[in-house]
Amino acid sequence: MIRGRAVAGAVFGAMTLLGCLASSAEAAQCGSSPAGFEAWKREFSAEAQGKGVGPTALSALMQTNYASATVAADRGQRSFSLTLDQFLAKRGATTIVAKGRQLKQSHAALFASIEQRYGVPPGPLIAIWGMETGFGSQRGNQNMLSSIATLAYDCRRPEFFTDQLYAALKLIDRGTLSGSTRGSMHGEVGQTQFMPKNILAYGTGNLEVAANALNSTANFLKAHGWRAGAGYQPGEPNFAAIEAWNAAGVYQKAIALMGRQIDEARGAAASR
Repeated sequence: MIRGRAVAGAVFGAMTLLGCLASSAEAAQCGSSPAGFEAWKREFSAEAQGKGVGPTALSALMQTNYASATVAADRGQRSFSLTLDQFLAKRGATTIVAKGRQLKQSHAALFASIEQRYGVPPGPLIAIWGMETGFGSQRGNQNMLSSIATLAYDCRRPEFFTDQLYAALKLIDRGTLSGSTRGSMHGEVGQTQFMPKNILAYGTGNLEVAANALNSTANFLKAHGWRAGAGYQPGEPNFAAIEAWNAAGVYQKAIALMGRQIDEARGAAASR
């Protein structure tokens, strides 16, 4: 019996290994040039169909084009290597703060409602809004699905963007997004630039509408540990939520600083 079990176990293990190898062989293969993109789309589409992705999303996926500009942008994010002062100057922090203070006053009721619900004050939300899209004026004009599909195919970060692609396809099947949705280079959409997985998890309504995008951003921050009334500068409790929003250290510090300057009227310290 023991020997029989060992043989059976060995056979089962071999069959499992073969199954894994077959699955790996069937998986869509990444690439580093446009040459393999069409074949990859066909392979990925078959996988996606097997995972329950519907015909509307699959049709949209098959119509995507290789986004060369997205690949170039993904390899050229040099601003995150700047010093904080250089980054603030490049991103127009003075303008963001000045405009942000005006928006805090003109949309006081909206920001009061958001803070009551999520505990997030206006400053960091407005700083993110200004940093991401210039308060909605620069939301990008790339085809969202082509950008994400290209990055899911590209060998640099396929795992991350494969998850984003599945989320985008789900949103298209739901009718939340479409194959013609426009966004930024990496597929971010809306007033504060949400990736598809975050839309699924934290989105509240149409993110092209500022109020919805700001509520969604506050929802994200709260879900990542934001505590009402706690500080959000480096080393303070809420800074971790800002870190979750964007992985670049210089970006995180810029949001914290601009947010504090926008919130000065609330009695926050004005000095760095």
